[in-house]
Amino acid sequence: MNRQRGFVLLAGLMTVVALVCATIFAGVGALGGDGGSDEDGGDLAAASGSGAGARAPAAPASADAWIGTWAAAPAGIEPGVPNGHVGRSIRNVVHTSIGGAAARITLSNLFSREALLIGHASIAVADGGRHEHPSAAPGTMRLVTFGKKTSVVVPPGGRAVSDPVRLRVPPDTDLLVTVHTPAPGGPVTYHPRALRTSYTAVGDRTRDAGGAAYTGRAPVWRYLTAVDVLNRRARGSVVVIGDSITDGIGSSYDSDHRWTDTLADRVRGSGLGVLNAGISGNRVLRPSLATGKGPSALSRFGRDVLGQAGAEVVFVELGINDIIRRPNETDPDRITAGLKTLTRQAHAWGLRVVGSTLTPFGGNPRHTDRLEAVRDRVNDAIRSGDVFDRTVDFDRLLRDPYAPDRLRPDYDSGDGLHPSDDGYAAMGRFVDIEDLVGKEPARL
Repeated sequence: MNRQRGFVLLAGLMTVVALVCATIFAGVGALGGDGGSDEDGGDLAAASGSGAGARAPAAPASADAWIGTWAAAPAGIEPGVPNGHVGRSIRNVVHTSIGGAAARITLSNLFSREALLIGHASIAVADGGRHEHPSAAPGTMRLVTFGKKTSVVVPPGGRAVSDPVRLRVPPDTDLLVTVHTPAPGGPVTYHPRALRTSYTAVGDRTRDAGGAAYTGRAPVWRYLTAVDVLNRRARGSVVVIGDSITDGIGSSYDSDHRWTDTLADRVRGSGLGVLNAGISGNRVLRPSLATGKGPSALSRFGRDVLGQAGAEVVFVELGINDIIRRPNETDPDRITAGLKTLTRQAHAWGLRVVGSTLTPFGGNPRHTDRLEAVRDRVNDAIRSGDVFDRTVDFDRLLRDPYAPDRLRPDYDSGDGLHPSDDGYAAMGRFVDIEDLVGKEPARL
């Protein structure tokens, strides 16, 4: 029996076991994606404060000193690969916010009904030199294990967290996280708007320090949803849940110019990591109808925010897609009620919530006077102080003083909705660090 066939048989046997236990994973409720069980029923239950679908959060930073340094929210199923990237190695390139003495990774199979076999996985610090291919810095390539085994089967709708890996992880640097998928594993859970190039290679190239074999390229992250570091001196992480403005749409590719990247640079000295849980097109109340826009914020909050290692404070940048995407939500009270539900869920875990106003979109084709009035009403409620513990007024920061429903020209990426690199940098500088590190308990 050749090795490839053996992996396939192993995957089949493990699938039977995985299917029995899969329902214990919180992600199983999201298997339907945008057109499945995440429709209004589940989201409205979450809006009532029940937190349906949320899994138990990770231990706080003080418990074991694991801190999230990078994250990406699973957003949907990668099109065109119904069985996954069989027989290939997938090398995700991610950027750290805070450093540590060891690392662990989380792999997600959230949107698949089939078990996913990971044959091998590795992690390395990326070579800082300018190379055409994704190469590891000398001496940093490490094999990743799961329960002391080099392979793992991720159940349908589930996830797998690796063992700790001894690796000095610098802050503000790129990591290479590579997985080999030797057998069919169903649809690929991915994050489609990475704004970073990741790579694929034929065969098991997980331990290749050089990147010459990685000839396939795509601006997405596959399977990987978190990298945590061991850092006993860190305070914790800021977890940002948002839409395409947090995802960084409109910023430069392969440059890490999201507003959360600027924020990470500023708070690193305060012992905080920054985790970006933005999904382009994401809404508070409903799943987006388009592929890859993710479950609603209400239904994913427990997994994508409360479930992050060392979560210390939550930042919410959401609401504009509820207004401008069809079906348009024209009742501002429903949007603010959803935002308040997120705040209550965070408070239940002792987390402070900082939230932003909804930014201008007057130069975008979706803009109408009616929808602008909804945005104004939501912003009035946010500014009143009754929605979040602290408010960051991104609307006033970014708007054109001569046309307040539009972005400032120098802050506009060109579509009238998403900021430019300069706009994102201004957002990251605008957040008051004291709002993130203050000691008073969550209110509201």
